[in-house]
Amino acid sequence: MQNAKRVILGIDPGTNIMGFALIDVKGTKIYLIKMDILKLDTKKSQIDKLNDIYNCVSELVKEFRPNTMAIEAPFFGKNIQSMLKLGRAQGVAIAAALQANVPVFEYAPKKIKMAVTGKGNASKEQVAGMLPNLMTINTKAPSLDATDALAIAYCHYLQDRPLSSKKVYSGWESFLSENKDRIIKY
Repeated sequence: MQNAKRVILGIDPGTNIMGFALIDVKGTKIYLIKMDILKLDTKKSQIDKLNDIYNCVSELVKEFRPNTMAIEAPFFGKNIQSMLKLGRAQGVAIAAALQANVPVFEYAPKKIKMAVTGKGNASKEQVAGMLPNLMTINTKAPSLDATDALAIAYCHYLQDRPLSSKKVYSGWESFLSENKDRIIKY
């Protein structure tokens, strides 16, 4: 099970910019497939923007066939209208995945930041700066929305790893001898 290939789609929903990222998990290695944004036309109606979000997520699911989708859960803000619009954007992204029978998992913003940086109150810049330390990223992120989506996918990767197949080591020497690929030499 742990060596099975898994593709995770991460979505950072937004009403003007939606970030998305896909990672390929092979065993304990993570590979970035794609990271980008959908920039929504500010002159379009809210309904047309929602349609664009639905179509984008549907196309990503069709093209990359993710095993799961992870999305940032709603957060509570001061502006009710903004929250309503964001909730709708999240809803249509979720609906697009569910329509294709892709399971969806939600993560709170603090949980995502904690998974990547170890700090629940980390800034978007800190999250973006930490991601290259966790996986190989051979492309420049188009925006912090894209790196947020990547962080969401990474958070799901951490949550979805099986615990029962962990190997027990007798000490550091046995761990290091069986995990040479995890040793970083400076």
